[in-house]
Amino acid sequence: MGTRMRKTIGISGSTLKIIAVISMLIDHTGAVLLGQFLAHNSQGLTFKVDFSIAYIQEMLQAGVTGQVYVAYLIMRNVIGRLAFPIYCFLLVEGFEKTHNRVRYAERLFLFALLSELPFDLAFYGKISDHTGQNVFFTLFLGFLMMWGMEKTEELAGGLWVKWAGMGACFLTAAFVAEKICCDYGANGIIAIALLFLFRKNRAGQIIAGCAAFLYEITAPLAFIFVAMYNGQRGMKLKYIFYAFYPIHLALLYILGAAFFR
Repeated sequence: MGTRMRKTIGISGSTLKIIAVISMLIDHTGAVLLGQFLAHNSQGLTFKVDFSIAYIQEMLQAGVTGQVYVAYLIMRNVIGRLAFPIYCFLLVEGFEKTHNRVRYAERLFLFALLSELPFDLAFYGKISDHTGQNVFFTLFLGFLMMWGMEKTEELAGGLWVKWAGMGACFLTAAFVAEKICCDYGANGIIAIALLFLFRKNRAGQIIAGCAAFLYEITAPLAFIFVAMYNGQRGMKLKYIFYAFYPIHLALLYILGAAFFR
């Protein structure tokens, strides 16, 4: 009884996904809807990522546009930064626990393709734009990198050969991520690689994950939720979470087009 209770304390994988989805929705709502409002109502204001009390007070006193920009800052640079670190952690967990690596990779690639049209429409207002690729491409490359690293660990003979092979997997994924302009680019690959390398040590994994996201103010806070993870799968909502990404981007684009174009 006591053992069973200890295993279920904390939050499940599905709860982590829900937290990440809510954070992502808030982030993208700020980017697409508030971003378009600000583009149409700049009123000579200077927008910058500044959380100083003086700047926040200046924006709050600048009328509706300034107040919307404060909301934009909070949605994008505070709440919205929690999503990707959690997705990276869950990707590593999924890689470790999946029974079929091929199907997992195929699913990531399929949703990367399905998401690209709504991603381009929502963020660039075009049917096709090569400025950036959606985050599923980053996750897909990260998954392939982990797969290559694992195979290298299994097959390589000497320690130096093993690390050279794993380094090659990492550098290849990082190069491709930058080349095709994936969301988060090489930074996303670095985060996934660190979480993968420390996957057998949760404390080390959390520290490495925080270090990987130090360039974003609040992103390391995501690992508070990771520390609460109990290793349980939770609700079986896998395809709902996958489908949510392209669907919410399409809806945000439609709302933006209705109000601002």
